[in-house]
Amino acid sequence: MAVVGVAVGVLSGMFGIGGGTVIVPALVWLGLTQRHAAATSMMAIVPTAVSGVISYAVEGDVDWIVAAIVFAGMLVGGQIGSWLLSKLPEAVLRWAFVLFLLFVIVNQAMSNPSRDSHIVLHAGTIIGLVAFGVIAGILAGLLGIGGGAICVPALSILFGASDLIARGTSLLAMFPNAITTSVANVRRHMVHVKAALIIGVVAALTAPLGTWIASAVTPRTGAILFTAYLCVLLVRSFWVALKATRR
Repeated sequence: MAVVGVAVGVLSGMFGIGGGTVIVPALVWLGLTQRHAAATSMMAIVPTAVSGVISYAVEGDVDWIVAAIVFAGMLVGGQIGSWLLSKLPEAVLRWAFVLFLLFVIVNQAMSNPSRDSHIVLHAGTIIGLVAFGVIAGILAGLLGIGGGAICVPALSILFGASDLIARGTSLLAMFPNAITTSVANVRRHMVHVKAALIIGVVAALTAPLGTWIASAVTPRTGAILFTAYLCVLLVRSFWVALKATRR
């Protein structure tokens, strides 16, 4: 679990993700069900995201207003996702995770990230950010991800944020949602608290290293690395889902 925490921290800082795309497959491999892995992942994301936000905020790469708007939507969506997590069959959850990864990979491959652009707020943008927050919150609660894997490309592609601002803002928007969703998951007795704390604390300590790497490479290189990382996870998750279906 400590090794998972190191990987999660570095990847979280590099890509602006909470690390659920690493934590969930790792916990399933260690013996947890998809349901409990997803719930435990959400709790581990809290300290990881806080550490990442601090690292990005120091460099001025966080849009605080946009993060608050997205979180307003994620607050609602996260509760819906947590409820779905407790209800849906295990095989459905695993295939949902595979489809989610495939969707993000396609979007990431289509993106052309910039380091100079920013989000311009107006009525249409605000409505779009709230609606997007609800969708991201549902996926976060259902799949045990912080939401960064969908927030980062969406903030860049749909709303025009630079790659670094998209990552820092994504981390800020996700950690309050991770807290509220984790509370709901704990009440439903789906969280392995010890595993969440070990992974989360170790990840929080290593996230600044990932942030430094993100600023050191070009935007396109960062996007390629993120896509390659997601492709590896897709192959692994597809195999696990296939085995679950055959049972």
